Amino acid sequence: MVAVATIHGQGSDERAWEHCDWLWQQPETALAELCAGVRRLVVVAPHPDDEVLACGGLLCAAAGIGLEVQVIAVTDGEACYPGERWWTPQRLRQARREELRDALGALSIDAGAIVHLGIADGGVTDHEAGLEDWLWQTLREDDLVLAPWRFDGHPDHEAAGRAAWRAARAAGCRRLEYPVWGWHWLDPGCAHMAWEQPKLLDISAVAAHKREAIAQFRTQTGDISRLHAEPILPAHVLTRFYRNHEVYFA
Repeated sequence: MVAVATIHGQGSDERAWEHCDWLWQQPETALAELCAGVRRLVVVAPHPDDEVLACGGLLCAAAGIGLEVQVIAVTDGEACYPGERWWTPQRLRQARREELRDALGALSIDAGAIVHLGIADGGVTDHEAGLEDWLWQTLREDDLVLAPWRFDGHPDHEAAGRAAWRAARAAGCRRLEYPVWGWHWLDPGCAHMAWEQPKLLDISAVAAHKREAIAQFRTQTGDISRLHAEPILPAHVLTRFYRNHEVYFA
């Protein structure tokens, strides 16, 4: 059985992040600068919802200016509720694929943009080399690759991030990393020691679309019946992704 990491406790309070002056005083990066010379955005998501939580604003804005978007769903996130009698891995796999389709639709991105790799949830580390090779063969020089921060605190995130980083370097395309669980475990007072030259993207113009997209992940927010476990994305976690800025690392 594959072991899946869990992120314990409430994590860093959003109010503490709001007062992380070092981070929010970083200069903003315009969409045109971020996507200069790019013909396609490729977002590598270890689980369905990571791409929208971290990059939903950028994806929506990029689609709005006509950039091609491709979403690589590395796993289907089917192991998120071990022990649930109704929400089995089989049901979750199908539900989370449908949620991803609907979420991208809220960002004006067609379902044809999704590539499902079907790697076991919790098992990305075991397939890291294969993922790297597949990405290297898929990527183009004019891509911008968005991948998880390589120190995000979840093994699936970190393995996907490493594979994407190496593949993008080999393919000669630009790459950015995004945090998801880093917001949870990292002390905002120490962010300046972990994150070098973060890029801030103002997504206020599309923030409402991002919120609508996040709401489609009902299995994760708990907006479903027959779920007895605590949701993966309770309110205190979601607030980290309702901001008007997204953060990326070069």
